[in-house]
Amino acid sequence: MESIIEIADGQIEFDIAGSSAPGIADTAKNEVDIDCIIESILFVSGEPVKLSRIAAVLGIEESEAEAAADRMRDRYAFERRGIQLIKLDGAAQLCSSPDNADYIRLALESRKPPQLTLPALEVLAVIAYFQPVTRAYIERIRGVDSAYTVGLLIDRGLIESCGRLDAPGRPNLYRTTFVFLRTFGLESLDELPALPQIDNSGDENRQSIHNAILELTGKTDSGGLEEESGERREERGEGREESGEFIP
Repeated sequence: MESIIEIADGQIEFDIAGSSAPGIADTAKNEVDIDCIIESILFVSGEPVKLSRIAAVLGIEESEAEAAADRMRDRYAFERRGIQLIKLDGAAQLCSSPDNADYIRLALESRKPPQLTLPALEVLAVIAYFQPVTRAYIERIRGVDSAYTVGLLIDRGLIESCGRLDAPGRPNLYRTTFVFLRTFGLESLDELPALPQIDNSGDENRQSIHNAILELTGKTDSGGLEEESGERREERGEGREESGEFIP
């Protein structure tokens, strides 16, 4: 039986059942073979692939797959290649070099994604630090309606629904995605800046979140992060958020 590769829910899946599985694993006997196979898997996937899954397919330890990913990442960087390997919460992905982003956009005639507003960053920060969370929890921390912003972040692929809370009404729970980690240059959520404990309400909560946002985005002050027009629209539940800026 031949092995089958499928892409489902953003994850690459391998059917290695049958007599062909040992033969596949036996071919990965040295670093060159392992690196070559991993490169092919990541190229075909286009999405993050768990290193544990790659290790299972190749018949090697997960630590060996992680070491191979590190070798490939270092080699691409040393050779100043047009692609890079990034690690995201136990997974690996091939991406284009950010140094070439402007050329890629011109060649493919694609537009630069619109920048996130400060209200959107607030919601994203709450989800990142306290996930999984409900929209009601987000709104309790921020003190304003966040329905539009949650939908915006889902559309941008930065957050996703991850089930429902076992409570009356069974509200949706939300968590961050691989796209969030890649956007902010994080390998895992463990690399998030420390957030002061939030036990107050309203403005004090939001100030703590703002401080975390500034550290995460590498800004030293809030100069470019204006919130007024977008925030007021959000409070009224109407229109689009247009003010503020960010996206690394």
